[in-house]
Amino acid sequence: MRTLPEVRALHDLPLLDLVYRAQSVHREHFGDNKVQLCSLLSVKTGGCPEDCAYCPQAARYQTGVAAEPLMETSAVLEAAGKAREAGATRFCMGAAWREVKDGPQFDRVLEMVRGVKSLGLEACCTLGMLSPDQARRLREAGCDAYNHNLDTSREKYGDIITTRDYDDRLRTLRNVREAGITVCSGGIIGMGESVDDRCSMLLTLAAQEPQPESVPINMLVRVEGTPLFSAPPVSTIEMVRMIAVARILMPRAMVRLSAGREQLSEEAQLLCMMAGANSVFFGEKLLTTGNPAYAQDLALFAQAGIEPLQPRP
Repeated sequence: MRTLPEVRALHDLPLLDLVYRAQSVHREHFGDNKVQLCSLLSVKTGGCPEDCAYCPQAARYQTGVAAEPLMETSAVLEAAGKAREAGATRFCMGAAWREVKDGPQFDRVLEMVRGVKSLGLEACCTLGMLSPDQARRLREAGCDAYNHNLDTSREKYGDIITTRDYDDRLRTLRNVREAGITVCSGGIIGMGESVDDRCSMLLTLAAQEPQPESVPINMLVRVEGTPLFSAPPVSTIEMVRMIAVARILMPRAMVRLSAGREQLSEEAQLLCMMAGANSVFFGEKLLTTGNPAYAQDLALFAQAGIEPLQPRP
């Protein structure tokens, strides 16, 4: 088990040495130039009671995001079918809830999961906090993965969110794992955290037993009306360092280049892939913020000789 000073020393290596080490680990465990394309749909938007300082869906912030009710299953499955046709192999459904409430809405989400699975896609959900029984019901419906990000370090967490605590996050991850659903958990950089905070978050993820199968690394998308709108931007190199350290600490994970990709040049995205990112969210939106368009992504991958993983027949 690594210590925080060891992870910090790894993070601070000369960039080319760090990327070389991360690429070596990546080749050892994956040995290919393939990338998984994931599509993310907001199935219930806005009106969330949480106070996450980065989130335009929090009801208490004036961000121009209108609250919308839970989508109908047929509309979600139509979107999933289009994502599959465009090359996605995983379809993630996000709902702006603090926690899942049992009842008709959760039953509808279970219906969505069954429908997504019937299309031959991996089904992923991000619905807030889950009880052990809710996690079990999701698994029985066919849910493959559950996303619940740690966001930042335990030490920094209280500056970003006050409506739940770090142990709530870890408890949901434990409930998901015990139900037999794979874990998707990562964080966001650019929220005023220190480099030690970033390293601490990666260390917490890497200490999970087993480690998360999916680790999204997000760059803060600054949205007017949120408390973090005026946060200073982070550099491409900071993003590359995070991805490289995540790859070295969690060699078998799908490291996902997630929010903030619209702010990265094509060369920066390729450098992130060199550092070990082997999955992207693609499509025009990530919940409520922009993302590069399908055709743009596929053209970049073709130019670079990167092959999207194929959907199951």
